[in-house]
Amino acid sequence: MTSSEQELIDKAVRDAIYYPVSDQSMQRGEGIYLYDLEDKEYIDCASATFNLSLGYGHPAVVSAIQQQAAELIHVTSSFQSAPISDLVRRLVEISPKNLTKVHLKVSGGSEANEGAVKMAQYATGKKDVITLFRSHLGQTMMMASLSGNAFRRQPFPLTYPGGLHVPDPYCFRCFYGQTRETCGLMCVDRIDDFIEFASSGRVAAVMVEPVSGNGGNIVPPDGYFQQLRKFCDERDIALIFDEIQTGIGRTGQMFAAQHFDVQPDAITVGKGLGGAGAQVAGILTNERLAGLPGNHHSFTYGANLLAAAAANATVDIIRQPEFLANVRSVGNHILARLAELKKSYPAIGDVRGIGLMLGMEIIEPDNSPAVKATNHLAAAAQRHGLIIRTSRYGYGNVLKIRPPLIMTHDEADIVCDRLEMLFREEFA
Repeated sequence: MTSSEQELIDKAVRDAIYYPVSDQSMQRGEGIYLYDLEDKEYIDCASATFNLSLGYGHPAVVSAIQQQAAELIHVTSSFQSAPISDLVRRLVEISPKNLTKVHLKVSGGSEANEGAVKMAQYATGKKDVITLFRSHLGQTMMMASLSGNAFRRQPFPLTYPGGLHVPDPYCFRCFYGQTRETCGLMCVDRIDDFIEFASSGRVAAVMVEPVSGNGGNIVPPDGYFQQLRKFCDERDIALIFDEIQTGIGRTGQMFAAQHFDVQPDAITVGKGLGGAGAQVAGILTNERLAGLPGNHHSFTYGANLLAAAAANATVDIIRQPEFLANVRSVGNHILARLAELKKSYPAIGDVRGIGLMLGMEIIEPDNSPAVKATNHLAAAAQRHGLIIRTSRYGYGNVLKIRPPLIMTHDEADIVCDRLEMLFREEFA
């Protein structure tokens, strides 16, 4: 077969893939590195889809999957099994002390978030759900409807009712035009106005990402979550943390709830729980949200034994104090270097993050979001051996730096050196 004939076949296959893909093809990965067909090396600063917390091909995860595959790949969740029981025990051990129930019969983060909403509605007898501007939350119709981005709802004639979107704690671009010193946390207090004038008056839950994932790596200011917790308690509203991206070590704590010292009524987990790509997710709740009948939220490939085995191996590695300390140390090191880079390039409006969940906001000279430049930088980064994703599916202006949690200080310096070369090349 000639090379031109092979190119025609490759193009036909690519065109048959429903979603758009690039011409680039990857062949293998190891640790934080990904390699294409020409064996060019890239450091994956997106951890694939932010789900490879232990990078590519981690031996402990691979071994756990292989051993489990030789015994039992799947069994209905009506029965007990060692991998599921072990994972439930581990998740209760590492979560905030008030969370004592674990629901694993979900296939991904979107279903976990939807299940947590159902639990809150069932427990409270109320229906409305408050979410934040720019929030992602997931891809089901309910989660797309509750997302804080209009472009995600625009194509669909019917969306889930009862969603109430309120300003996020985005200090760099405060909705209320305040500074942290003067605001008094209006982004919490003013929610009352939205409830009074824009809701049904029957709010079941507030669902928030502790650090916004797709929304631009927004880190709430000190005191935000304590005030939000108090706000919810006073109004009998469940507080749900979407920790699909922030959970399982990403912030340098097992959960961002622990970093912010707050106890939500539920935490959803996914992505990084699979360690090296296993498809696993779950819902952790307190006793208040217990009781939703199983037939209301149950998915065939949830509670999969291979995925649970991978998750058990992942949790055992990440929960170690020295591992989490390294996440914090490497993250702080990268953040410090990005802050130095910001001093040299006015196009960098802000750098922010916790642990290895970091972001760089790219701006125009007038401080407005530089969306086109952000997407250009992400594409150009591949020439420097970096894979970087942008916020809001390319509609945003934040470069997201979220490498596998196994990254070392030396590897972090390589990333920062390559970023410096990228900015020097683009803004010389």
